[in-house]
Amino acid sequence: MNDDPTHYLAKILHHIGEDPRRDGLVDTPRRVVASWEELFSGYKGDPKAHLETVFSVPHDQMITLNGIEFFSTCERHMLPFFGTADVSYIPGDGGVVGLSKLARVVDGYARRLQVQERLTDKIADAIESVLEPRGVAVRLRARHFCMMSRGVKNHGEMTTTALRGAIRAGAAKSEWLAGLPS
Repeated sequence: MNDDPTHYLAKILHHIGEDPRRDGLVDTPRRVVASWEELFSGYKGDPKAHLETVFSVPHDQMITLNGIEFFSTCERHMLPFFGTADVSYIPGDGGVVGLSKLARVVDGYARRLQVQERLTDKIADAIESVLEPRGVAVRLRARHFCMMSRGVKNHGEMTTTALRGAIRAGAAKSEWLAGLPS
C-alpha cells in the first residue's frame, strides 16, 4: 500500500479526466499536500493555548474585536468557507488577553475540517473555559463555496452566533448587538 498522499492526489487528477503527468500538473500533488499542511494547521496544537497569557488589568466592561477574517473548510464537501468573526467578552477575575490572541484562536479553530456552527461554538467555548469571563459572544458571517459553486449556486451569507453568560440576555446582549458591524 502506498501511503504517499501525492500518489492519491495523482489518482484523483486521473479520475477527473486529467493526465497527472502533463506539464503544469506534474508538481500539483506535492503543492496540494503543502497547501493542506497550512490550511489544516489547526490540528497541530490547541488554539486555547493562545489565551493562557493574560494581563491583570481591572476591566469590567465588554471587550470586542470585530472583523477578524477567517477561512475554513467544510467537512461535508472539503470546499472553503470564509468570512469574518466578531468576538466579545466581559472579563471576570481571570484578567484580559491581548487582542491578537482572539484572532489566533479564531484562526486555530478555523484551520480544521468542520461546519460553521461547530466553529462558532469552539471559539466561544475556548474563551469561556480559559478566561472564565462573565460573558462571551461570537458571531461568524461566512460565504460557503459548496453552496456558491455547486447545487443551488447561491452566494448567500450564513450567520451563526454563540452567546454565553452575561451576554446571553439583557443589557449586555443589547450592547453587543449594537456594536456589531452590519
